Amino acid sequence: MFCGACMHDNTLARALMDLGVEVSLIPTYTPIRVDERNVSSQRVLLGGINMYLDALLPGWNRIPRPLVNWLDSPGILKLASQFGISSDAEKLGKLAVALLQGAAGPEHHEVAEFARVLGRELQPDVICYSNALLVGTLQPLKQQFAGKVFCLLQGDDVFLEDLVDPYREQSLHLIRTQALQFDGFLVHSQYYRDFMSEYLQLPIDKFHVVPLGIDLDGYDGQPRESAGQPFTVGYFARICPEKGLQVLVEALRILRRQRQDIVLKTAGYLGTRDQPFFETLQRIAADLGDAFQYCGSPPDHAGKVAFLKSLDLLSVPTVYREPKGLYVLEAMANGVPVVQPRHGAFPEMIAATDGGRLVNPEDPADLARVIGELADDHDQRRELAGNAHAAVRRVYGMRTMAEATLAALTQ
Repeated sequence: MFCGACMHDNTLARALMDLGVEVSLIPTYTPIRVDERNVSSQRVLLGGINMYLDALLPGWNRIPRPLVNWLDSPGILKLASQFGISSDAEKLGKLAVALLQGAAGPEHHEVAEFARVLGRELQPDVICYSNALLVGTLQPLKQQFAGKVFCLLQGDDVFLEDLVDPYREQSLHLIRTQALQFDGFLVHSQYYRDFMSEYLQLPIDKFHVVPLGIDLDGYDGQPRESAGQPFTVGYFARICPEKGLQVLVEALRILRRQRQDIVLKTAGYLGTRDQPFFETLQRIAADLGDAFQYCGSPPDHAGKVAFLKSLDLLSVPTVYREPKGLYVLEAMANGVPVVQPRHGAFPEMIAATDGGRLVNPEDPADLARVIGELADDHDQRRELAGNAHAAVRRVYGMRTMAEATLAALTQ
């Protein structure tokens, strides 16, 4: 799938390069997949196959590394990922704890290589981890690297809360006891700063709020001309309960009892774990017929833009409190207003752009009411679309994100 964190990190690296910064974007576990120019390194650290076998297969970590390092090659990792390797957090608790144990755990060979490559080979001025789940590598790294090390937090709690105990409690304890070694933390909203400061028991003055950003090339911001066509509501995110597709489907069912001119188009990655959820949702929505359409996952950037521009508005009514919401910015950049729940980062995004409306979380009736109002008010939709398009360029461009991030990392 296209991973939101990978998309963000690749865009940030590109934007920093455009500012003249020398950047190494190093994948962990597997090569990244993005729908824009990929600037990541061909070298993968903490290779997913060896990490998995070290943690779960007794004795694997005692095999001499030259005999198993070939499993870390990008080609092998890409091939393995095609066979549906699960990213289900419930099944990966043991692996999460193993990495968080760092040099004292079964991943000690991979952790040592990680520290050696970053600390000795690259010798950067500053390092930024892409999530707190890598904190087990921090102490070994600091033994070889004297510069500052930051951590970007962008949804770590969602993974951790999905773990089953005892792995959840063990993981939280290991992160909380080691994360103070970071020199600072980057987040994209005041909400997430406040939440993660309390959740990970970290001083709030170590947090830097930097704007989220996207590459705006190819987004013309022109609203869809929908005269004579059904009013089209869109959902563009991973197909899973956390993203709230079930809330949007129920809102559509409420609306369709009142009017027949509204349809729902959904797109996004559907993994093995969430297949039963989606099949159940399809049965529930059987009475909607062609008014509920699943368009699959767009294969590339052009496909994503084409999908977004086919919408009159977008709604991803997340059940969890979203820390980022790249899909909101992508919709706005294409001149598509949004309707989002009043929690997480969304109130700040709507306040900054005036490009959408907020509704009560997990409330299909309220969501249906606001969608219906916008369906009937073409002028308001046009105004929201114009506001969104202009504000995304003013506040959420990739250069703005890079400048703020660079300032935080070098202060």
